[in-house]
Amino acid sequence: MGRVCLTTLIFSTFWGFSSSLLSSSSGVAIAQPFVDSMTVPPSFPATAPPPPRTNVPNLPQGTDYRVSALQTDSTGGLWIGSWRGLSRINPNTGEVLQEVSLPNYTIGSLVMDKVGRIWVGTYEGLLRVDPRSNEVTAQTINLPSPRILSLLIDRRGYLWVGTDRGIALISPDEGLVMTTWEALPGVSANAFTLDQEGQLWIGTLEGLVRVNTASALPLRRIPQIIGGLVQTLATNPGDGSVWAGTPSGLVVINPRSGTVSRVINSVSDRNITSIRFANDGSLWVGMEDGLLKLDPPSGAITGQIPNLPSSRIMALSPNTGNKLWIGTSLGLAWVLDGSATARSHLGFTPQ
Repeated sequence: MGRVCLTTLIFSTFWGFSSSLLSSSSGVAIAQPFVDSMTVPPSFPATAPPPPRTNVPNLPQGTDYRVSALQTDSTGGLWIGSWRGLSRINPNTGEVLQEVSLPNYTIGSLVMDKVGRIWVGTYEGLLRVDPRSNEVTAQTINLPSPRILSLLIDRRGYLWVGTDRGIALISPDEGLVMTTWEALPGVSANAFTLDQEGQLWIGTLEGLVRVNTASALPLRRIPQIIGGLVQTLATNPGDGSVWAGTPSGLVVINPRSGTVSRVINSVSDRNITSIRFANDGSLWVGMEDGLLKLDPPSGAITGQIPNLPSSRIMALSPNTGNKLWIGTSLGLAWVLDGSATARSHLGFTPQ
């Protein structure tokens, strides 16, 4: 099948385009009528993205123990993406099961596709890892930038890639770029989440953008977010609300109305770096200066975790091997369910 590239077709015309693009079972994009009765599409100017901004992560210098990404797999294992490489552990015992050599790569994000392959977003490009053979394939596809900040697999199994210069939609099986969007409002795709309708929310340097995953067309923009820069996103599985962490706190979005429904006062003026909902409905909130547990309905703090390798939280994986796993700027830690203190995983923490 030939390469499918829809960038010019979709994003140069924006809302003047009267049809959307849906995937057929063969992976070929097919034009279909576009209907979205929920929103009135905003007008995004089809202009080139502005120059790169400085408030994205810096490249590492020398040995660095930060754990920047955590991803569970279909076998129950936990993949650890750090600035030293890629590993898989048994989250029940902490045993290192697998190590993948990734020389000269700085990992920023991980995701597993629907056939079990691990996609690795680095600051030097996109990689695909076959867990059965440890084979690493560099994806030499045309992305807006090699500096990858976020990855997400949508309900159809397509891969969304967020970079510091826009986003791309990729068919993982064929390795084809379906479309790119370099004129993303807010430029940098720092974080992704899917809402309960399966639509994509993107956290950028200037708020939020909602995208139709079937058509790759933008549906809504929310630029007025406290703190401006959105660093992390999560969807509440209970009520479907979208939660956004910024350098100035935590806000809750009603995805249907596209408005900020709440600001969480208990963490106002805190630098929120990672958020994840647990199976019991609680919310873990990682910050630049610690880790908290929140009750989402009230926004009240119900717990605080001490003894972390570092107070700077970079990644979270709750309910994994009866533990909460925590990636910090100085290594990996875990909290046993029901416990109130963290323990370092010595294999990923400087001694």
